[in-house]
Amino acid sequence: MSNRTIMAFDFGTRSIGAAIGQEITGTARALTSFKATEGIPNWQQIEKLLKEWQPDLVIVGLPLNMDGTEQLVTVQARKFANRLHGRFGVQVQLQDERLTTVEARANLFDRGGYKALSKGKVDATSAVIILESWFEQHYL
Repeated sequence: MSNRTIMAFDFGTRSIGAAIGQEITGTARALTSFKATEGIPNWQQIEKLLKEWQPDLVIVGLPLNMDGTEQLVTVQARKFANRLHGRFGVQVQLQDERLTTVEARANLFDRGGYKALSKGKVDATSAVIILESWFEQHYL
């Protein structure tokens, strides 16, 4: 296990959550979420985040149907991952994200009730869960 800094994105067509984590600790924390239009973010905001954190690897959540089949947003998430790699030269991996939004809502609700369930918080927390599930798959 190395000590890489890893960033994760929870891709959505209207909002994209971001989290950062350290490989050595296997932990992640929510950073922020960005508004998106039809899945297209403000790339300058993404670039600013990448420059600030300089991740060694970027994980993008891959939204699949429960039976593992793809949906329209799956294709858009793959495009987002490809653009991250193409624009910024970062190494990108996809991570199955089935149930992360459900889990994020439950975690936030447990901590703060309905007030905690703002869309931005849910997306950033989903990015944390995506990253932590990636750590679990690779190191446990």
